[in-house]
Formats: sequence, structure tokens, C-alpha cells
Amino acid sequence: MPELPEVETVRRGLEKLIIGSQITQVKLPYPKVITGDSQAFITGVRNAHFTAIDRRGKYLLLRLSNGHTIVSHLRMEGQYSVEPIDATPHKHTEIIFELADERVLFYNDTRRFGRMVLATTNQETLAVPALGKLGPEPTAQDLTLADMVAKFARSKKPVKSFLLDQTQIAGIGNIYADEVLWQSKIHPETPANLLSEMQLATLRQNIISEMARAIAHHGTTVHSFSNVFGEVGQFQNELQAYGRVDQPCLRCGTSLVKIKVGQRGTTFCPVCQIKQEPTT
Repeated sequence: MPELPEVETVRRGLEKLIIGSQITQVKLPYPKVITGDSQAFITGVRNAHFTAIDRRGKYLLLRLSNGHTIVSHLRMEGQYSVEPIDATPHKHTEIIFELADERVLFYNDTRRFGRMVLATTNQETLAVPALGKLGPEPTAQDLTLADMVAKFARSKKPVKSFLLDQTQIAGIGNIYADEVLWQSKIHPETPANLLSEMQLATLRQNIISEMARAIAHHGTTVHSFSNVFGEVGQFQNELQAYGRVDQPCLRCGTSLVKIKVGQRGTTFCPVCQIKQEPTT
């Protein structure tokens, strides 16, 4: 699933390619990609121009000149591509935006899990309530240590599951949760409320720096992620824990192991990341 760095990479690509372009027509090879009335969606975006591409957590917000915003979630395999007007749709193209400048914007999704919703700009949470429940962005400005200390203290969830909860911190998925926990020497099953303020300070800094590094490398391609230019990410070459089961820990040389935490595959070092238990 595209996580925040991958979605941000897509956002930056779309920003370069479609800002100012006018939508002249919309075709829906797979109408279920639209949540709500598909005809109202088409009517609501036709003849509008793309004015900005924003992001909140893993959601893309495609701003239009007519006061509407397309809220797009890529889910597992969603991808955008910008191609010439006469380009043949892909096998899994779900929606086609025809542009006035003789190009098309395709949304392609092999798993068909991605969804789009048309919302009134600045009232997106009315159409997509989950947007209003997102936690802070994983940046130095938004993710404060004081907020983390308060939130973690209230939860007995395994810290891996806590990090995947988008209402706590927005944008972290399975890949980057494994990475920041390995970097912070925190066992993924340690209850969130057992982490000290010093541990949380280390975790916070690693979250912020890891997300920034992954964005700089255009995201991680594990299965099929590519940006709007058709280019794969490069951060998979930088991963220190995720996907490295049975390989040596880059700190101590111990073989990394994989377990399930909250039904999610989780890779960690059994020597560097020791589970903390509640005291009796």
C-alpha cells in the first residue's frame, strides 16, 4: 500500500503535470471507483481546471477551480499516469480525465480498492469523515513530543499497531513502522504506554527523518508502486528492517525475524529490540 512518502511523490508529480489543465470530459470504465453518484461526480468536475494538488495523510486532494475537490485514496495499488490524448487505456484503468491540452489523466488500479469522492473545497470532512480524524502529519512542525507523550500514555496497544492507527499519526504504514521501530530499538509488541519520554523523543525524530528521507528517494517500490512518470521509487534500497527477514541486523548481525502484530507482518531484531513488559 502506498504510504505517505509514496503519496507525496505522486502529489508532487501531479503538481508538475496537471496544474492549470482543464477537464473536458470524464469516462468511467469502472464506475465503482467513485463513492457516491458517479454522474454527479462527472458533472461536478467537467470544465473545471486543476488549481492545486494537496495531501493529508495518505489522501490526495485535487483542487478544482469551481470550488470542488477530488479526494483520492490510492489504497493498495492505485496509480496515476498522464498520457497523450490518443493513448490506449490500461487493462485496469478505472477513470479517464480528458484534458483540454490534448492529454489524459488515467487512474489505474489492479486491485480496484482505490476510491474518489467529490467534495466541496474546505468541507472535505463532510464527504470523507476519516479525513477529520487523522492525527498530525509526521513533520517537526506538526508532530510534537508533548502530543506523543500524552497519546502513547493512554494506549496499551502494541506500539506497531499504535503507529499504524491513522488517528494517532497520519501516513505511517507497515514499511515505515518497521523501519522507525528498528531505528529506535523498540520492540514492535511493546505496549505504547510503557515507552519513556526519552524513547518517544528518539522515535519522533526517527519518524520525521525517515519520512523525509523516503520522500527524497521518491518512495519505496516493493510490489508495483510507480510515480506519475512511470518511475519506481528508490527507497527500497535504503530499508533497514522491512523485507529483510533472515538477513543480518545492520547493527548487531543477528538474523532479523518476522512475526504478526495486529495481523500485519512485522520484521525486527530480537537482540536490539527487546520487548518491554508491564511491571507487576
